[in-house]
Amino acid sequence: MTGDGAEAGPVGAGTVGKGAAPPADHSSSPSAPRKVTAVPRFRSDKRVRGVAPWVRTRLRTAPVASGALALLVLVTAWLAAALPRAAGAYATEGLRHDLRTAAPRTTVLDLTVPLGRAADREEAAAASLTRKRDRLRALLPAPLRTDPGQSVHGVRTVKRVEGLDRWLPRPDGLSPELVLASPSGLAAHATLRKGRLPAGSAARPEAVVTARTARALGIVPGAVVGVPRRADVTPIAVRITGIVEPRDPEKPYWAVEPLLHTPALATKGTMEVKRYWQAGLLLSPASAPALLQGTGEPEVYWRFPPAVDHLTGRDAERLADALDSAVAGPALLKLREVMGENGTLATRLDTVVDSSAATRSAISAVVTVAVLGTGTVAAVVLAMTGGLLAARRDAELALLRSRGASLTGLGLRLLGETAAVAVPAAAVGLVLAVLTVDGPDPAGALPLAPPVLAATAVALLTSLALPVRALAAHRRPRLHGGRADLVSARPSRRRTTAELTVLVLAAAAVTSLRLRGADGSGDLLTSAAPVLVGLIAALVLVRAYPLPLRWAARPARRLRGVVGPLALARAGRSSTTGVLPLLALVLALTTAAFGGSVLAGVADARDRAALRATGADARVDAAAAWTPLPDGLTEAVRRTAGVREVAPVQIEYGVELPSFQGVSAPPMSAPLVGVEPASYSGLAERTGFGPFPAGLLAPTGTGGPEAAADTSRELPAVASPAVAERFGGEALPVVSAAGVFRVKVVAVRTATPALSEADFLLVNTADLTRPEPTTLLVTGPVEAAPLRATVRAGSGALLVSLRTEERADYVDSPLQAGAERICRTAIGAGAGFAMVAVLLSLAQSARERTVLLARLRTMGLTRRQGRWLIGLEALPQAALAAAGGVLAGWASVPLLAPGIDLFRLALAAEPGFAPLDGAPLRVDPWSLLLPALGVVLLTAATAAGQARWAGRTNSVKELRAGDAR
Repeated sequence: MTGDGAEAGPVGAGTVGKGAAPPADHSSSPSAPRKVTAVPRFRSDKRVRGVAPWVRTRLRTAPVASGALALLVLVTAWLAAALPRAAGAYATEGLRHDLRTAAPRTTVLDLTVPLGRAADREEAAAASLTRKRDRLRALLPAPLRTDPGQSVHGVRTVKRVEGLDRWLPRPDGLSPELVLASPSGLAAHATLRKGRLPAGSAARPEAVVTARTARALGIVPGAVVGVPRRADVTPIAVRITGIVEPRDPEKPYWAVEPLLHTPALATKGTMEVKRYWQAGLLLSPASAPALLQGTGEPEVYWRFPPAVDHLTGRDAERLADALDSAVAGPALLKLREVMGENGTLATRLDTVVDSSAATRSAISAVVTVAVLGTGTVAAVVLAMTGGLLAARRDAELALLRSRGASLTGLGLRLLGETAAVAVPAAAVGLVLAVLTVDGPDPAGALPLAPPVLAATAVALLTSLALPVRALAAHRRPRLHGGRADLVSARPSRRRTTAELTVLVLAAAAVTSLRLRGADGSGDLLTSAAPVLVGLIAALVLVRAYPLPLRWAARPARRLRGVVGPLALARAGRSSTTGVLPLLALVLALTTAAFGGSVLAGVADARDRAALRATGADARVDAAAAWTPLPDGLTEAVRRTAGVREVAPVQIEYGVELPSFQGVSAPPMSAPLVGVEPASYSGLAERTGFGPFPAGLLAPTGTGGPEAAADTSRELPAVASPAVAERFGGEALPVVSAAGVFRVKVVAVRTATPALSEADFLLVNTADLTRPEPTTLLVTGPVEAAPLRATVRAGSGALLVSLRTEERADYVDSPLQAGAERICRTAIGAGAGFAMVAVLLSLAQSARERTVLLARLRTMGLTRRQGRWLIGLEALPQAALAAAGGVLAGWASVPLLAPGIDLFRLALAAEPGFAPLDGAPLRVDPWSLLLPALGVVLLTAATAAGQARWAGRTNSVKELRAGDAR
């Protein structure tokens, strides 16, 4: 060994120190005593190698375990970091989708200032309006932005004015009513078909009309339309200079005021209905001051459609506050500095934003429950990983503690060891999440703070799992550990206190959820109710599981073989069935049961809503109410491929209903539905919408045209609750287009297939004076194309609706689709973590089982018996976890169902605005049983593989002399 000092040579030799002179040469003097010269040792230029680093040594000795831990952390960090990005993405797309698909009249910002004096002529000038437009757009509070391409300003009449010319069409003698407007940018939003664009002035106004208006009113270029002048009998003469065709009439420029491009035939009167035309004239901006002389109550307007591409889900609250400020707040005061003191801002965009926020809140509450359950399972699996590593190194850590290693030093070494694997893996998972989950922000990504925090939490939990578990097990130095295959028969007081605390928290969470619902106003305790229910089930099962195994072990001792009794005995005292493995499996199964029930409930609600909208698999009816179907159409539809049943129905809307209280009762109307009892009762039975026996509507034999004079005949009817309450059990007269008769309510039903409305009155079609079916309800797997071809051959004015098409309309919202994807991903991730929990649980005792099989083989145990032993030992634990998961899922879903409504997640609408009144959460049997069966099968397969691998090992190697195992 080299060193800084001299080394001793052979006996009697001198020493050569550092810097010593070379020895003298005495070989020439024979009289001098002979001296032995020491051979000098030169120092090496290499540095002395120190002790190998702890972290590097540990990682090199267990590369497979380190790689598996890194992979687990990477996947967990990727899921955790991707979740907030995916949630933000679907929230953003949902808000933008709601704003884009809303009617333009609902979302547009309409700023107006009334004009009524001659002094306002300058205010109506085009240059003044353009200057104010730019200033008003800049004053809108953030995050409000406008779409310049669809913005429009000008002057318009609030009140429609009369068209005075005699040549204008008057269907029932009433003059047409006209809206006069001078929109800006007309040349960019319309195509000139005839004539020229308007110019004119205030003295000689000019205008154009759209092609539809020209056809309806008979207007040609060069015509003059006279409208009333205020305080003068001389009309204002508006010259029509051309005919234009709107570009993109569905966009806000045209869609906000449809009369400007499409005339409408309106009606007046109640007793004597008269029709008249409503239309619009498009004046030039230079002609706008002429409206000040008319009777149409003119006003200046600036119409700003909102831009939505810059908005994100985080902007919903800010957008609502900005709208409140612009409509009646500080922002309106700034806008009035430009518009004038009488300026107003009107919009219904706030209702769209509030509805979107309410839908997002309701959906997020459901998603949070599923995500929180999966997150808890992932945390438990990471903790199990630390426990497995601590158990594998128990002897090593015990030796270090017994030789004086401090808890602090040992903990820091273990922390550095796991952090060296967890931190880089979490960083890679974060990068993958950022790369694979794109955000819809203009910058291309959502804020990184939530993903970074999620990945950091995964890395921190993984890094602390091993040190905490190891330090807890080695608080005190010990020479020899106890048996590893025993469980404590009497739990400690701390454990009892912890379990009771969790029980109280679970009860409080479930009670809170039942009382106030998961509407987004609750806290995480409410959303964690399924997790706490699963935790209680796991704790109870851990305490109770030895009892049935011990009961089963007693009769098993009488069996001839040794496998059964030994497997039950080992399973009853195995330490692998601890709280964490069982908790992970029970929570995963509970989350899968809840998530599966949510998805099944959503699918069922959509199916029911689609069926409620159509009434059957397909529906054929006319576009206009009370339009009889062509003769022979019913039989033609019956012969169409895929059609099994056809129920003809006669529907008459708006029938006035009498009341047993007489004329003092408020008026009420409801649809009168004539049905064929045999086919219609079968349809009601199949759909579940108000089934009734066909005999209730048995024919009275008094129907047909010849019974028109008999108004005293009494017809049995099936009615909705409100209609039945109005009749009060009496036979009252009903006057309808189908006949005049008396009706006696014989049954009450809350729904019926023919109508999605709440109120109805069903009678037998054969008892009507004019039996003319207006609707066909078709049952069977019919294709859309053949059915539409058959209907088109009978009449081109009929509509065909399919249940499958209605069903598809309920899944077009990005908010719904994104939430469902997250729920499915959460369920899949929970199943994956459950598989990892099973593997970790079996891997913890793999070495001990291998040694056991080696010893038993020396005693005569065959390999087949060894495989049966390991399988039977593992199955009770898997069956225990499966039973606990099924029970926890079965208990948690009914407990949480009153507080969770899947209506918005299923239909993206408010209750009352969809065919269904609600979508309650129900237990899905498949979601309970299939995951539990999968856990049992996975455990059996893993145990079989472990037994097969252990059977091929060398028994001599496993039974080394002096091995403490």
